[in-house]
Amino acid sequence: MEQLLIKELTTISEMLSHIETIKFLYPNLSKEKYESYLLEMIPHNYTQIAVFEKEVCLGLTGCWSATKLWTGKYLEIDNFVVNPDYRSRGIGKLLTDYVEKKALDLNCSSIVLDAFTGNFGAHRFYYNQGYAPKGFHFVKILDEKKLTV
Repeated sequence: MEQLLIKELTTISEMLSHIETIKFLYPNLSKEKYESYLLEMIPHNYTQIAVFEKEVCLGLTGCWSATKLWTGKYLEIDNFVVNPDYRSRGIGKLLTDYVEKKALDLNCSSIVLDAFTGNFGAHRFYYNQGYAPKGFHFVKILDEKKLTV
């Protein structure tokens, strides 16, 4: 692989320009829906971190910081995706290492994330990066038609 570049994406236009990478995770996500979600998320500290080889986005993750009573300030990983053609080449580790440094720089107590219960590949990856389950994330679906997945 060529030299890799890690870049934080902070604007809607930067994020929208890499929708094809997000579509590996959410294949049916339209540009319009993606943009409307980003318009709501960015004001709440949402950014994306992307790994590039030349101009090609190999993987990215969203993240945002917030504060909860049980943990204080934390950083949440959201929408973690690596292009299937580049998996098992260290792209995911580059992203989690960057997120960890960002969390430390922001003086966070912890990093949190959700992984779907059946996504065993993700579970193995996160365990290998030092993450462990702390509890259950319960969900009550109110309108399935509004879901992206």
